[in-house]
Amino acid sequence: MCFFSWLTVLSVNAQDLLVTTSGDSVNCEIINIEPDTVKLKTRVNRRLVETFYSMDKVSDIQIGFFERIQTDTAAYYRIETYDGNVYVGEILNNQGNLMKVRTNNIGEISINTKDIVSMKRVRSDQSQQYSGRWFDYLQSSRYFYSPSGYGLKKGDAYYQNVWIFFNQFSMGFSDYFTAGVGMVPLFLFGGAPTPVWVTPKFSIPVVENKFNIGAGALLGTVIGLGEPDGSFGIVYGIGTVGSRDKNFSVGVGYGYANGDFADLPAITFSGMLPVGRRNYLITENYLIDDIALFSIGGRSLINRVTLDYGVFLPTEAGTFIAIPWLGLVIPIETKMN
Repeated sequence: MCFFSWLTVLSVNAQDLLVTTSGDSVNCEIINIEPDTVKLKTRVNRRLVETFYSMDKVSDIQIGFFERIQTDTAAYYRIETYDGNVYVGEILNNQGNLMKVRTNNIGEISINTKDIVSMKRVRSDQSQQYSGRWFDYLQSSRYFYSPSGYGLKKGDAYYQNVWIFFNQFSMGFSDYFTAGVGMVPLFLFGGAPTPVWVTPKFSIPVVENKFNIGAGALLGTVIGLGEPDGSFGIVYGIGTVGSRDKNFSVGVGYGYANGDFADLPAITFSGMLPVGRRNYLITENYLIDDIALFSIGGRSLINRVTLDYGVFLPTEAGTFIAIPWLGLVIPIETKMN
C-alpha cells in the first residue's frame, strides 16, 4: 500500500476504516496521513478522542469504507460494539449509518455504525466459531472449575484466576484436545510447598452442539513438599447434553493422592443457562462419599473479561458453611487462531 508524503485528508469522514497489521479494524475519522503516522479520531468508552497510529502498524486505510461497503455473501466480519457485544456474520447492506448483518446464531440484526469499535474479516469456516457471543466458546469448556464435555476450539485460550492465588492457563490445541497448566504460588510465602498441575482433556461431539462427551485428568504434584510422592489429581469422564451456552453435565471421576486411588468415585452434576446477552446462571455440584457440595452463582461479561461469582455449600450433619467463589477469565489471542 502506497501513500503520498504528507497527504492531508481535507474532508474528515466519520465512515473511515483503518486496518492494523494484526488484522484489527478501527471505525474512525481519518484526519491526516503522514509518512510515518496516521492521525485519526475514534471513540474510546463512547468519547471521541484523537490518537495516532504508527504507519508500520497499519496494513490498510479505507476512506468512506462504511459508505461504500456492498453485500458480499462470501465475506464474514467479526464486529465488536462499544457495549461489549461481538457479532459475526455476512454484511447484507449498509444504509447510511445503519448496517444490516446476518449472523448464524441470532439471525438478521441492524447495527448503528457509530456503535462499532472494530471490524475484522474472518474466514467463512470460522464464522460458526465466533458467531453470537464470542465468549460462549471460551467458557463452554467449564463451569466454575469443573469441566464439561465441550472443549476449546483450536487456538482459543484463556487465563483463569480465582481469589488471586489460583492460576491456570488453558488452550485448545485442536478442536478435540484442550490442555491447561496451573499453580498456587505458595512459594511466595517463605518458600512454602507449591501445588502445580496439568489438565489434559479430550472432547468428542456425538451430536454436534447437542451432546458431547469428554475424558481427561488433573495431574498434579506439590513442589517442595519434602516427601517422595506428593502427587494428587483425578481422572474422569463426563457427558454434556445441550448447546455450548445452555447445557447440563454429569461426570464420574476417581481421585488419587500419593499414588493411591480413592475407593469410591466422585460424581459431579453441573449446568449453565444464559440470562440475557452477557450473563449466565451456573451451578456446579459434587457427591464425594457421604459429603455433598452444592453451588449456585453466575458469570458476567465485562468488556472482554468474564467474572465468575457464587457460593459453595458443603453439607454435613449439624453444620452450615457458605464458601464464596470469585474468579475472572481473560481471553488470550494466539497465532493458532
